[in-house]
Amino acid sequence: MTDINIIYPADRISLREVGLRDGLQMVKTFPTTQGKIDWIHQEYDAGIRHFELGTFLPKDRYRVFADIQVLIDKVTALPGAYGSGLSPNKIGSQNALSSGISEIHCVMSISEAHNLANLKRTRETTLREIFDLCALRTKMDSPPQIGVGLAMSFGCSLSGSVDPAEVLELAEQCYDAGVDIVSIADTVGYAGPKQVENLAAGMYKIAGNRPFGVHLHDTRGLGLANAAAAIGQGARVLDASLGGLGGCPAAPNATGNIVMEDLVYLCQTGGFETGINLEKLIAVRDVLRREMPDETLYGGIAMAGLPIVEMAGQK
Repeated sequence: MTDINIIYPADRISLREVGLRDGLQMVKTFPTTQGKIDWIHQEYDAGIRHFELGTFLPKDRYRVFADIQVLIDKVTALPGAYGSGLSPNKIGSQNALSSGISEIHCVMSISEAHNLANLKRTRETTLREIFDLCALRTKMDSPPQIGVGLAMSFGCSLSGSVDPAEVLELAEQCYDAGVDIVSIADTVGYAGPKQVENLAAGMYKIAGNRPFGVHLHDTRGLGLANAAAAIGQGARVLDASLGGLGGCPAAPNATGNIVMEDLVYLCQTGGFETGINLEKLIAVRDVLRREMPDETLYGGIAMAGLPIVEMAGQK
């Protein structure tokens, strides 16, 4: 198993493309398998190295993710690239463990109401399944990393406010059980920079030398401001989607993720190395337009263009 700190080095920002999973949950039409492969290859060429590829669900019922194994194999063949897939239950975890994927991503909600709506099980059952998965992978010769996303970390559209102390307590339990990376998620865009700053600071203390992630939605227009607040408190793993695709079917009014292109610009203008060529990344939007012509794509950088930078010494 590759060390988690090699996959997510502490000295740089790691940006995870979640458009191929989170981004496709609520689209009217979804890309062909070849379209997804083009998306991956062009983003890889632009410098993206982390791809959330889909969910381990029954293929006959969830056609949008039926090709997840094909995508896992494609990403595995790319040097330095890492694929993750969402496991929503025990069967999904079993399929994920045999897939050769780099990281199995599990989700649990801070809100019992959302956990029941999203996963059809209690938080207690979900947590036990995550712990069981951690125990199972210790028996493997080449085990994957395990990540956990704590949905509704900043408030829930079904049940209201959440206690930040409870978020941190669950995060600590996950790390203690063997989870490699825990992410806090503003699933419905309730948070402002101060809330993100405070919770990210708490996560930084709990995580120690392990990475922690931040998953933000731009529902109320504060996604990038919240990303900056998280980075300021030590977050080095952030999720985003090309064109701002995404949402949560189990959460009313949960609109898309923060826009990957704009997040890259935020990081680069803040002096953080991402390894991503922004001009090439913007060009990948052509794949989405071709494959999903009826979907709205968001992003300030794509609309306004990159700024013209004057050469040194010129006026």
